Amino acid sequence: MEKQESYDLEPKYSTNEISGRCLKCLSEQEMNSCLMHMLRDEENNEDVQLKYQALIDFLESPEFQPLRDKSENLLAEGKKVSVKISFVEGKPKYELKIKE
Repeated sequence: MEKQESYDLEPKYSTNEISGRCLKCLSEQEMNSCLMHMLRDEENNEDVQLKYQALIDFLESPEFQPLRDKSENLLAEGKKVSVKISFVEGKPKYELKIKE
């Protein structure tokens, strides 16, 4: 049985004082972090590989752009958001949450 993780991405709005990350930048940063981890590690880390693949799939999914647009609109309104990447019956599920 394949382990099914879930991952939360929390994009932040950029201001003059604070450098934020949009959903795309944050996803790519996490993906690059996984890649660097896999290149450094001698052993085969399945968790990092699963996260890396989940991020690639998310960036390439048709749901990505609408989630990115909606998250940026909410961030512009001053709300905090997160996007949860999870798997239901082996299929990816993407969910935007507004945090309190």
